[in-house]
Amino acid sequence: MALNSINTNSGALIALQNLNSTTNELQTVQQRISTGKKVASAKDNGAIWATAKIQSGTADSLNAVKDSLQRGQSTIDVALAAGDTITDLLGKMKEKALAASDTSLNTASFNALKSDFNSLRDQIEKAASNAKFNGVSIADGTTTKLTFLANTDGTGFTVSAKSLNLTGIGLSAAFTFTSAANAKSALATLDKAIGTATNKLSSLGTSSKGLDTHLTFVGKLQDSLNAGVGNLVDADLAKESAKLQSLQTKQQLGIQALSIANSSSSSILSLFR
Repeated sequence: MALNSINTNSGALIALQNLNSTTNELQTVQQRISTGKKVASAKDNGAIWATAKIQSGTADSLNAVKDSLQRGQSTIDVALAAGDTITDLLGKMKEKALAASDTSLNTASFNALKSDFNSLRDQIEKAASNAKFNGVSIADGTTTKLTFLANTDGTGFTVSAKSLNLTGIGLSAAFTFTSAANAKSALATLDKAIGTATNKLSSLGTSSKGLDTHLTFVGKLQDSLNAGVGNLVDADLAKESAKLQSLQTKQQLGIQALSIANSSSSSILSLFR
């Protein structure tokens, strides 16, 4: 038989314990809803929190890899743009040399063609020397290769430089013609230079494609890591919302139960009337 006591109300104590438990659960659910995470700190789940932090750090560090690869893309793109200009200039030089090989030209016309030819030649050197991105070039002959970040462990993606200046394509700063016969013989040299330039541009294009492919992979890897971290720590808000409604109802009932348990002691007064 239960003891009737005004000092100890066991019913109220049980009701209070249940109400406190419900309140704690409600606070947890409210925190998950406000943060969007079921594991917001090491206190929630130390092992999951540590794993998520490590993976999140790896995903964040991939931003540096992406930045490096994008710089590589831009560096190659600038070199390719210069290469397109240089091949166009070589084509125009060939046109001038072919026109100058005509023995029926007068001296003034020949000299005009020669002047245009020399100007085009000088533009090739300028195009190659200006093909820089952020002060770096793989087309001006000043470097042999560039290495960009490829992964978070510091491994690199190496791009071989392709010199597109006059020396790099088999010409010289003094390359010109002085007669119709000389202009005709220059045609073979120009054809060879065009072939050299286009081959180097093809190689740079392959390197650019490789950078594009790897950059796409890094982006997908980063997305996968972020999704994995989300699976570990993110809260299911639909589930938490349903649980919130349930706990709020349970809390109200707990308050009523505690009120009933507290009022039960007052019935003892009737025994003394």
